[in-house]
Amino acid sequence: MKKEVIVTIDHLTKDGVGVAKIDKKPLYVKNCFAKEKVRVCIDYEGKRNLYGHIQEVIEKNKNRVQPLCSVYEQCGGCHLSFMDYQSQLQWKQEIVKKIYEEAGLNQIIVHPCIGMDYPYAYRNKVQTPVQNKKKKIIAGFYKENTHDLVAFDYCHVQSKESNEIIRAVILAMQENKIPAYDEDKQTGVVRHLLIRQAKQEWMLVLVTAMDSFPGRNHFVQSIRKKLPHLTTIVQNINPRKTNVILGEKERILYGKGYIVDTLLSLSYKISPKSFYQINKIQTEKLYQKAIELAELSKNDIILDAYCGIGTIGLSAASYVHQVIGVEIVKEAIKDAINNAKFNHIQNCFFYCEDASQFIVQDDNHFDVVFVDPPRKGCDFVFLDALIQKKVKKIVYISCNPTTQARDVAYLCKNGYTFNEVYPFDMFPQTYHVETIVLLNLKDVKK
Repeated sequence: MKKEVIVTIDHLTKDGVGVAKIDKKPLYVKNCFAKEKVRVCIDYEGKRNLYGHIQEVIEKNKNRVQPLCSVYEQCGGCHLSFMDYQSQLQWKQEIVKKIYEEAGLNQIIVHPCIGMDYPYAYRNKVQTPVQNKKKKIIAGFYKENTHDLVAFDYCHVQSKESNEIIRAVILAMQENKIPAYDEDKQTGVVRHLLIRQAKQEWMLVLVTAMDSFPGRNHFVQSIRKKLPHLTTIVQNINPRKTNVILGEKERILYGKGYIVDTLLSLSYKISPKSFYQINKIQTEKLYQKAIELAELSKNDIILDAYCGIGTIGLSAASYVHQVIGVEIVKEAIKDAINNAKFNHIQNCFFYCEDASQFIVQDDNHFDVVFVDPPRKGCDFVFLDALIQKKVKKIVYISCNPTTQARDVAYLCKNGYTFNEVYPFDMFPQTYHVETIVLLNLKDVKK
């Protein structure tokens, strides 16, 4: 029988996990507020740490709520659904402040986290694996840090239409005897379902383990009959034994193979592999704040570093003389160039290069640099180039406040100043938070 203990949670980690102490060892427990008194079942005891799960909340925080999701604790995809939404936003503001303090940046303002009016149904992209289980086909999400699939009836962070598409495709698979792929036996057909949404357009991508399979045409006809609103259906072929979801080869089974969305009045073609922000509502708020902070002028030349498909640079193009975007992913740069053409924007130029190498070698003087790096942040080659070029303004957008704070601290030691951080809740119900910082070169007027 596993050991049970009663503890009071001291604080939450940056990942939203509660921490208590037992005999000087930290005990990590999910789904709890700081200061709550809880009965915990110890699941694992290591040399330095303990891990457990809540059996009973003895003294509840007044802002604790019952999560909408029936498989919330098993799935692990949403980390904070036990909090009411205002508590989630407050916690994210506090955790950003703590991260910056740990980086030695104390005398700053961390603004309240910008949230959503309705913090559900915000995902415009859903990827769900499918499996055969007890003679049934199920779709779901992998339990955190495992390959155990947790089936769901309805995922509340994705749209009603996405939920309907998943149910209809599973039913069509069963009716047409199209088996799910079995990773262990390497048999079966369908590995994943990928759904993308744009305005009133929907894309379904069937990720299969083989190119051709019996009954494909009838299968597609069945899906279309059940889902007449689908804009396009694409087959992606991934025969490899890998955790990577998408393969190299694609075939359009219905429609044009892409959908079109608008973001800040610009239109974007979205294909199965296009990088595109998952929460459109919050992305528009994020970009509007970034452009506002930059205080752009018609003579400015700006660099959009780590530009992806060009959404930030294209959104800023009408305010400036010229935009140069750089991104290392070849497919993303192709999309960026096509997006500029699609929107008849002629002052944007995109290059497929490593951002650090590009800025070191490029002779342009940039008035403003927009930086939106991956979670690992910027490398010192890139930061040193910004410092050497004496870029007047840097608008740093980040999906990882820890690496952003590290980079901002380095820039502040080398000629830059800042005093405000703006958090945005791009992924409600999770611990993730996105942040914007404006850095100004010292002795340069705004």
